[in-house]
Amino acid sequence: MSVYMVERDLKGISMEDLAGAQKAAIATAAEMTGQGDAIRYIRSTFAPEDGRCMCLFEGKDAAQVRRLNDTAGLPYSRVVEALDLTP
Repeated sequence: MSVYMVERDLKGISMEDLAGAQKAAIATAAEMTGQGDAIRYIRSTFAPEDGRCMCLFEGKDAAQVRRLNDTAGLPYSRVVEALDLTP
C-alpha cells in the first residue's frame, strides 16, 4: 500500500463542518475496509488562513482514494502519491 495526499480548498469552512468531514473520511475508510477494499485515513493538516487542507490516506492506488472521497461526499482538487516522512 502507498500513501496518497488529498488536496482540498475548504476556505470558510467551520470547525464543526471540518470535524464532520474528517469523521466521514474515517467512517468511509472503515466501511470500505470492512467490505474488503483496504484503505486507511492517516491524518489531515488544515491551514485556516487560506483554507487549504491536506489529508493523507494509505491505499492501493489514487483511484481508490478518489472513490473514498467521492463516496463520503468530500470535495478535493487532486489526489497524488506522497511520501509520509513522519519519524
